[in-house]
Amino acid sequence: MYGASRVRAARVLATALLAAAAPQAGAEGPYAYITPDDLKSRIQSQAPLTILDIQVEEEFALHHIRGAVATFAYPVRSEEEKTRLEAVYPNLAGGSDPVVIVCPRGGGGAQRTYDYLVGRGMDARRLLILEKGQAGWPFPDLLEGGGK
Repeated sequence: MYGASRVRAARVLATALLAAAAPQAGAEGPYAYITPDDLKSRIQSQAPLTILDIQVEEEFALHHIRGAVATFAYPVRSEEEKTRLEAVYPNLAGGSDPVVIVCPRGGGGAQRTYDYLVGRGMDARRLLILEKGQAGWPFPDLLEGGGK
């Protein structure tokens, strides 16, 4: 009896840990992230995805991941910046591919973009934030721009 009780307790604990680790959208919950290594692998294997870059125009011109869609929406606080996201939303909403959000450092701007897109109706399961953002991108061979 004691052994069966411990097994049930272990299962309950494992279920709780898995539920806590699952990414959830929204300002209160954690966001889903992707590592630079994983993104590089997806790019090189030509996996379907959209790289949504929110850097300001000057930073995007200096360096961005090859194939990224520029929005110039950073820091995604003002209505004008949100309007820049709105301009690309129809192209994103119609698909089912993952969308990787790239901001300068992978923080607040990316989270606000994530929240904005979810608020517009995009499935949060499609959204990923690049860990450490553009500043943490270690693969110069996959960069475009004047300052590679």
